[in-house]
Amino acid sequence: MENVVEFTNVTKKFKDFSVKKIDLQVKQGFVTGFIGANGAGKSTTIKMMMNLLRPDAGEIKLFGLDYMKHEKAIKERIGFVYDGNVFFEGLNLKDIKRIVAPAYKHWDDTLFYQFIEKFELPLNKAMKTFSKGMQMKASLAVALSHHAELIIMDEPTAGLDPIFRRELLDLLQELMIDGNRTIFFSTHITTDLDRIADYIAFIQGGELVFNQSIHDVAENYALVKGGLDLLDRDTEKAFIHVHRASTGFEALTDNIKAVKNIFGDSVAIDRASLEDIMYYLKGGIHHV
Repeated sequence: MENVVEFTNVTKKFKDFSVKKIDLQVKQGFVTGFIGANGAGKSTTIKMMMNLLRPDAGEIKLFGLDYMKHEKAIKERIGFVYDGNVFFEGLNLKDIKRIVAPAYKHWDDTLFYQFIEKFELPLNKAMKTFSKGMQMKASLAVALSHHAELIIMDEPTAGLDPIFRRELLDLLQELMIDGNRTIFFSTHITTDLDRIADYIAFIQGGELVFNQSIHDVAENYALVKGGLDLLDRDTEKAFIHVHRASTGFEALTDNIKAVKNIFGDSVAIDRASLEDIMYYLKGGIHHV
């Protein structure tokens, strides 16, 4: 099984927004970063992935199975890590374990206590006393204790302080070492993904713009800087979007070869960060 998640032509319509014809594959054993501005369709896609929303059209399969026939089997194999407290605030971790453990065939008590110790979490304190970072770790401990093969994380680093964000990212990298787990990680903080993602899926306005390996993203997209005198209607066709300033222009391209052919050495070509790509694609219209 190469793909843990497969969306084929998936559409979900709301009154003022829709996710349109999404074809998305999440590869087994890798970290896929799911990026897009707030309101781009990330949460809707994740809700459909977890069967909290049903698509209006198209097909969704997890582990090669569909929710209509195999909902329980699929949910056994998924762990969900949310950006807030998903548990009842008055409960402590011991209570949560007592409630959650029976729901999973593969629940592992030993593993649960190992993660509680590793994450330095108190067993007897109410969840409402936990910081946001501790709530995140508690949620992750529960997901890992039933041997989840796919861990879905919705904006897990939003609102965390920089040190804890780093700690969480290091921890996720560690979890990926054995090659059995897959992580799908939605975020608008793109610098997190520069460190841990193998693949990047980018959604904008309810449409999937690309789903590529981080290596291919780095190879395909570039920032081009040069003098305003170099721009005209024809040369601008090499760019997705151009930003003009009094000192010159900066533009995003996904066709580095064309840029080199048109401009030669008269422009500077730099690597585009994920943030650059998001910023320019939001403002730009593709000329192809």
